[in-house]
Amino acid sequence: MMCGGPSATQPATAETQKIADEVKSQLEEKENQKFTVFKAISFRQQVVAGTNFFIKVDVGDDKFVHLRVFRALPHENKPLTLSSYQTNKEQHDELSYF
Repeated sequence: MMCGGPSATQPATAETQKIADEVKSQLEEKENQKFTVFKAISFRQQVVAGTNFFIKVDVGDDKFVHLRVFRALPHENKPLTLSSYQTNKEQHDELSYF
């Protein structure tokens, strides 16, 4: 993967699920709702001055959200940040980087 360019979409991994789980409360606070289902399905990543993760998450009832999560460089010692998100997505919607 080249710096600045997004990777191809890949199936979610255990690490992807962990990242999604870490920002779940941020999304719940912004959307003012609790998600009982929160399963990472696929992801893309983009190396910048840190890493952006674009994650498609199944939130149940055939609804999906797309998350953009930023992981700072290790020496910065900062938590994961939910940079932005898109709601009302469907399973077939392409995971773009936004």
